[in-house]
Amino acid sequence: MSQRIQVRRPGRLFLAPLIAAVMMAWAAPLPAQTKAQAPVKIKKVPVQQNNEISGEKLFQANCAVCHGRDGKGNGPAEPALKAVAPDLTLLTKLNGNKFPSDFVMSVLNNGWTYAGHGSKDMPIWGPLFRSMASGSDAQGKLRATNVLEYLKSIQQK
Repeated sequence: MSQRIQVRRPGRLFLAPLIAAVMMAWAAPLPAQTKAQAPVKIKKVPVQQNNEISGEKLFQANCAVCHGRDGKGNGPAEPALKAVAPDLTLLTKLNGNKFPSDFVMSVLNNGWTYAGHGSKDMPIWGPLFRSMASGSDAQGKLRATNVLEYLKSIQQK
C-alpha cells in the first residue's frame, strides 16, 4: 500500500503581496546607503594671495565650506569630511561661557590634533594666512586674530 503525501502550497493571493513587499523593500534605498554609495568629492585649490584682512570675509572664503556660512558645521563639504565639522557658534557655551581665545588661536596657527578628529581635514591656517600676504608674519597674525574676533561675534548667547 503506497501512501501519497500532499504538500500544500500557499495560493497566489498570498504570494503576490509578499513578493510586492519584498521588492519595495529591496528597491527603496536607505539614507545611509545612499550617502555611502555617492561620496562627495572636494576639489582642493591653492590659497590665493590677496589683501583681505576682514575676519568675516576670511571665514566665508576659507572656513564656510566646512563650517557653514553661519558657523554651525553645515557647509557644503561637510558630507565629505571624515569627522563632523564642529558648530563654532557653541565655543563659548561649551567652555563655561568664556570664549576660548587661546585654544582657537592655537587651532588656527597650529592645526587641530585631537585624536578623535580623524584625519587632518582642517588646514593649518597660520602658514596659509602668511602665504596670502607674501609671507608676512604680521599680516598672517592679523588675519588669524580677525577670524578669532569674528568667531567671538557669532557665539550663541
